[in-house]
Amino acid sequence: MYLSQEEDDQNLSLSKFESMLKTNKVLFFDSEEFEDIILHYLDIGKPALAKKALKLALEQHPKSTGLKLVQVEMLVYDDKLDIAEKMLNELYAIEPTNEEIYIQRANICSKRDQHEKAVEYLKIALKYTDDLADVYNLIGMEYLFLDNLELAKENFILCLEEDPEEQSSLYNVVYCFEFLDQNQEAIEYITKYIDTNPYSEIAWHQLGRLNYGLKQYEAALVAFDYATLIDDEFLGAYMEKAKALERLKRYEEAIENYNETIKLDDPTSYALLRIGKCYEKLGNEVEAIKFYNQTVHEDPLLDKGWIAITDFYFRKKNYQKALYYVNKAIQIDGENKLYWKRFATINKALNLFEEAEYGYRKAVEFGDYQLDTWLFWTDVLQFLGEFEACIQTLLQACEHFPEEFEIEYRLAGLYFMLNENEKGVFHLSNGLRQNFKKRNIIENLFPVIWERKEVQEVINKYKK
Repeated sequence: MYLSQEEDDQNLSLSKFESMLKTNKVLFFDSEEFEDIILHYLDIGKPALAKKALKLALEQHPKSTGLKLVQVEMLVYDDKLDIAEKMLNELYAIEPTNEEIYIQRANICSKRDQHEKAVEYLKIALKYTDDLADVYNLIGMEYLFLDNLELAKENFILCLEEDPEEQSSLYNVVYCFEFLDQNQEAIEYITKYIDTNPYSEIAWHQLGRLNYGLKQYEAALVAFDYATLIDDEFLGAYMEKAKALERLKRYEEAIENYNETIKLDDPTSYALLRIGKCYEKLGNEVEAIKFYNQTVHEDPLLDKGWIAITDFYFRKKNYQKALYYVNKAIQIDGENKLYWKRFATINKALNLFEEAEYGYRKAVEFGDYQLDTWLFWTDVLQFLGEFEACIQTLLQACEHFPEEFEIEYRLAGLYFMLNENEKGVFHLSNGLRQNFKKRNIIENLFPVIWERKEVQEVINKYKK
């Protein structure tokens, strides 16, 4: 790979500067060389070296406006905004048409959360700058801070019209479209962009993502294919391509692409997990469990890996192993409602009803308000003979499902069992009104209650 003349010159300047620091010899640099050196150290996160370079620069070029503007940038970086503002006022008196003065004023306003004022300064900078793309990009960012996504999008588009290679604006314009729920418009925009920039792997990747989000998996796959053809080391595109192939049930090809990500970088637990899922879909249980085990070996704290193994053994009806692994997941994330529900389901399959009841209770405690969770929980409570607790739980479920026959029939049966017949009739009537055809819930769960004369009389009233 050949360096441009500009990059070559910068490398020479940096080598010369670092050599000077080592030998303590004072060498001469022109002001632009110093600017490049200072900004390089700021970009790579070495502010101490940047400050050292600035000090030497101002000693050699005390009247350089460019260096003073770099000094302002560093003051803004250090949150010394008042000093920076004072310097800008002095520089404005000398060079009122220098766009960098307005850009730095905008930076100060942005730091003070005065984003509308920052936009005003940046619009003035547009009149004087040769780098319109950079200023449009900065205006777009200010509008993002103002949560004005429409105007942010417009300015990122203007930036890309000036400089199609500005990758951050390309990402940001897609973000704006997505945030505004304009996914189809985003696809149209990126497609037009690709017409004039067909070798932009970023654009193809974004087009793939957008199509994937709209469940247009074939179109997404084509886009990801182009991204990987343009850049055969584009890890993210291989990952997204594999996900699209999974959605299309092309599991062997998905595995190939997940493996590409592993070749390009260290194996990620996510890729290993997905490979395991693909092998399981292909019916290759040996390879599936091998990759699930690799997943948790790679990242023992990845609860999803432990859950994948749990589900694998649950499907095979090996409930003891499933229970062992779901406990591993719960140890990592003890507030995950889905894990507690699995814990409950496995214990129920093992006829460990007290443990199952505890699992459903924890699932609800952590936010699982699905109807089936309430019903499984109350059915277990009923089996354990905890009728009062069962009623209280069902009444709690009524708050989430006020018109649900499954709950009403169960409450009816329980109240009749406790000889609270008036309440039993009330809830039985509710259930019959909501869904007469499902009255056999009473017969299945409360066969003795079903045979009662008063129950049959209530049912007969609702027969059509």
